[in-house]
Amino acid sequence: MTKELKQEYTLRITQANKTQLITILYEMTLLYVDEARAAFSSGNRDGFKNAIRRIQGCMCELMDSLNLEYEIAQNLLQLYLYINREVASAALHYNPENLGHVRPIVEKLAAAYRQIEAQDVTGPVMGNTQTVYAGLTYGRDTLVENTADPASNRGFCV
Repeated sequence: MTKELKQEYTLRITQANKTQLITILYEMTLLYVDEARAAFSSGNRDGFKNAIRRIQGCMCELMDSLNLEYEIAQNLLQLYLYINREVASAALHYNPENLGHVRPIVEKLAAAYRQIEAQDVTGPVMGNTQTVYAGLTYGRDTLVENTADPASNRGFCV
């Protein structure tokens, strides 16, 4: 993941509600699947393993977020466990073919959660985060983002 993408995801995470956080995890999973395939294509074993670990990390976060009192959560858990098995198989055999099974499932889940996002009007999960203003000034070939109150207490409230 590039530095710019990390900054973008960090900003989105600090301003996201619960549903948006799940969508972000799906998007990150898809990004890591693409990174794993690219690393495999270029013969970068370490990059492939790192991307696999990140996919598994996203899956663990998604599993931890489930409220298993509901039947739909049980179904999602089964999907997440299947994805984890496919990812583990890809890592074990050093073959991205199994990641081809993962991508369509995660894409459909991400699309479903994007629809749910429109109905979720709750506020951000994190409080007391910095406000970022983009587009106030421009650097050479870049957009400069400025933060408000950089010296204030930045402890995150969850």
